[in-house]
Amino acid sequence: MTMNAEQANTSPAMDQALLARLTGGLGDRRTLEKLCQDFGHLYGEFLPDVFHSETNLSVEVSYLDYKSGLMTELIAGLGDNYVLADTSLRNWSPNFVMACGNGFIITLMENLLGALPEFIQEPIQRPLSRIELDLAVMVFERIANVLRSGVNASGGFEPIAERPHNWEDRPKPEADHVDEYAALIHMSIRLGKVVSDFALIIPQKALLKTAVTLPKSKNQPSRGRKDWAEQMAEQVRKANVMLEARIRLEQLTLATVARLQPGDVIPFLEKGDVSVDVSAHGKDLYSCEFGRAGDRYTVRVKSTYSSDNDILRHLMT
Repeated sequence: MTMNAEQANTSPAMDQALLARLTGGLGDRRTLEKLCQDFGHLYGEFLPDVFHSETNLSVEVSYLDYKSGLMTELIAGLGDNYVLADTSLRNWSPNFVMACGNGFIITLMENLLGALPEFIQEPIQRPLSRIELDLAVMVFERIANVLRSGVNASGGFEPIAERPHNWEDRPKPEADHVDEYAALIHMSIRLGKVVSDFALIIPQKALLKTAVTLPKSKNQPSRGRKDWAEQMAEQVRKANVMLEARIRLEQLTLATVARLQPGDVIPFLEKGDVSVDVSAHGKDLYSCEFGRAGDRYTVRVKSTYSSDNDILRHLMT
């Protein structure tokens, strides 16, 4: 008896893990553990040199562990205190992911803004601001370049990373997305008193073909790089900040407020120069005077509520 088309379509599909193992997309525990430890050794040796040569800051990097699983599940398991960057390296892997704990980016920003290390505490868990994401671009460039220096990717191509995004902003996979097995290489990074972590999520199809080697020379500055503090200053100068001005009005009873109608007038509290508080991101920055120039209303700064460094630090977070 011949099998008809309906019977063929109902034949059980091959197990995904078995298929991946047969096609070189899923490795055994011992092989994966050895490769992930090799990556940990690479980063422990060279990432601290990169940070010290470019920022004069000392970091310590240590390998923690690894996990094996489907790529989307490994990324989902990181949690919402991470920033991610989808990355490719020609002749090695077209799709691996770099992840860094938000705490490291926030702490690095504090250091680059001149905060004394002894006063920098463990940061609260929160998404990164836009300017902190700009700093994450620089961090991921260094992480990717260390990887490039240690893997057997021919051609000397540069890693290409998409703009970093907060974990909660990561788009969901398309409906027809085909998941693949990957390894999450988990490492810690200490800056001052703050210990955070970062990770590489690499498809096992690429990882299992990788030979990790330590570069022959250290402290090689990246081509065309600028001082990180200078780069951050450029980002700050380009950043747009939304300012809000609040004017104090005369006190009214609740009964009067409830009866206000379009066209009613509420007088300013002051009789002479009208005081205005200017704020950004919920923090008062300046005390100003209300005025007018031609047909435009204006405010003139009288005094500041904080030092220049405090204002800058607040606007960047």
